[in-house]
Amino acid sequence: MLNEDAGWILAIFSVLYYLLFILLYVRLKPVISEELVNFATEYGQVQKRLLKDLALPHALLDDEGKIIWGNTAFEEMIQKQMDYKKSVTSVFPSITRDKLPADAENPECELDVQVENRDYHVKIQRISMRGAGDEAKAFDTVGYMYAMYFFDETALHLALREIDNQSLSIGLMYLDNYDEALESVEEVRRSLLIALIDRKVNKYVTSLDGICKKLEKDKYLVILRKSAAEQMKETRFEILDEVKTVNIGNEMAVTLSIGVGMDGLTYSQNYEFARNAIDLALGRGGDQAVVKNAETVLYFGGKSQQVEKNTKVKARVKAQALREIITSKDTVLIMGHRLGDVDSFGSAIGIYRIAKTLEKRAYIVINDITSSVQPLISLFQDNPEYEDDMFVNSQRAIELADTNAALVVVDVDKPSITECPELLKLCKSIIVLDHHRKGSETIENATLSYVEAYASSACEMVSEILQYIGDNIKIRPDEADCMYSGIMIDTNNFMTKTGVRTFEAAAFLRRNGADVTRVRKLFREDANEYKARADAVSQAEIYRGSYAISTCVNLDVQSPTVLGAQAANELLNMKGVKASFVLTEYQNQIYVSARSIDEVNVQVIMERLGGGGHMNVAGCQMEDVTLTEAIAVIKETLDTMIEEGEIQ
Repeated sequence: MLNEDAGWILAIFSVLYYLLFILLYVRLKPVISEELVNFATEYGQVQKRLLKDLALPHALLDDEGKIIWGNTAFEEMIQKQMDYKKSVTSVFPSITRDKLPADAENPECELDVQVENRDYHVKIQRISMRGAGDEAKAFDTVGYMYAMYFFDETALHLALREIDNQSLSIGLMYLDNYDEALESVEEVRRSLLIALIDRKVNKYVTSLDGICKKLEKDKYLVILRKSAAEQMKETRFEILDEVKTVNIGNEMAVTLSIGVGMDGLTYSQNYEFARNAIDLALGRGGDQAVVKNAETVLYFGGKSQQVEKNTKVKARVKAQALREIITSKDTVLIMGHRLGDVDSFGSAIGIYRIAKTLEKRAYIVINDITSSVQPLISLFQDNPEYEDDMFVNSQRAIELADTNAALVVVDVDKPSITECPELLKLCKSIIVLDHHRKGSETIENATLSYVEAYASSACEMVSEILQYIGDNIKIRPDEADCMYSGIMIDTNNFMTKTGVRTFEAAAFLRRNGADVTRVRKLFREDANEYKARADAVSQAEIYRGSYAISTCVNLDVQSPTVLGAQAANELLNMKGVKASFVLTEYQNQIYVSARSIDEVNVQVIMERLGGGGHMNVAGCQMEDVTLTEAIAVIKETLDTMIEEGEIQ
């Protein structure tokens, strides 16, 4: 169009170019094809060899979880030639079929396994085989397979464990009976006793590569590594027994309480754990160690009875604090534990009298009236000297609870088993009076807490408070009977856990009108109950020659749990029986009453089963088990604790 000569030149050039291209293509096509085939073949072989020799252990599973292929590193990891088509669970028991990725929406999962003392982190991928080519048919899959990759994290875990073992743990050591022990020694030898105790404690801590600093005359601060704290746990805090061997003529053995805090996020949190732990140890009677972290609380020792304090200064101080709190409120709500017993009811009556003397409205929260409490309640019902609404149920108590109401909790410090746990959230002013050893679950928001494990009963504690609450307190005979009954029942007629202050409290109640004969008549037993208790005693099994185990079944009585506790007490009268356990089925639960005299700490046994109590009187509740299963659990617990040396 522009130049005819240029057009012809371009046309001739194009024809020659295409002729040359066709000629070269025809002649070189076999060579190019051969080179492409050779490259593809060599690339596939190299890729296969690289995957087979990959240092990362790698394996493939079919859709049923069977191993269909593994590389060399995988075979070396399991230290044997792979038997393909073998279930992955047979090689790694922790990798079961249900842990594999279930669907395309969640195609990956991660697990941790241990092989020959090495730790591996496993990543498992679900891979679809649809459209993957003819090669996929060789794996005989339905449509997908699993790829497993193993990452060796042994060195990382070792480093983390070493760092964790080097982390800080804080301990507090308190001498329980420092003043009492010194008083039993001649004055010139007291410094020697102190020096020997200091030497024992310092030598023990130093042997663990820790630091021990004496804070006060009877308190030590201990700083040590977590690995050292674990070593203390493994030896079950042998210092507890070593300190008691110090004797230079002192009539009373010195006992030690230990609280250890560990695994906290900060040093201050570890110290707070240690403080909480030592409070638990002291609240449980001393002569024991408590180890606390963010999640668990472990107890060690606790085989000695707590020494009764001769001074009543603490009771007087608590009485004044109680008076101030009640005086500042308009209403007083009083509650004990669920399925209240005589001690719970008697102590509630004592607090009721305090509130009425201080001219406050008072209500006792009680839902289910047991047969043991019924004779006492009848003294107040239809009695013109008492209000008709003296006793209220949980629903009515919740209505009465407001910002101007004080809640007094007696004979229990465990929120879950109080008569009405909701009241603990509704009332801002809470007073706790309890004589049970502290457990890991306690009422934490209490305004005033008076928990003394050495006291025989809550009624004993309230009787002491009554003596200091004011001069114008006038206890009526029926009220004195209730409180005297609580002391008598909890001490098993003044035979168990009875101290000087117990008799002083009983004497105070006698002076205020308590009548022993009247109390005895109140607690005369029904013939059916007597026979049922005798039947439980006669059917007892003596396990391992020292532990009596029996059941109370098909009981036609109002309070089978009380009957079980009485049967447990009766079993202790048998020669050779160190502890007794009576199981009662009631309200779809198994109630266990555990008793001992002085050879076995039944509290630590019951704590293993979720319960608690005292060294000699404890119990627990089991759900979703039969009587036969519950007995098996108790036997297994006894076996375990005997093997661990927790009980002899």
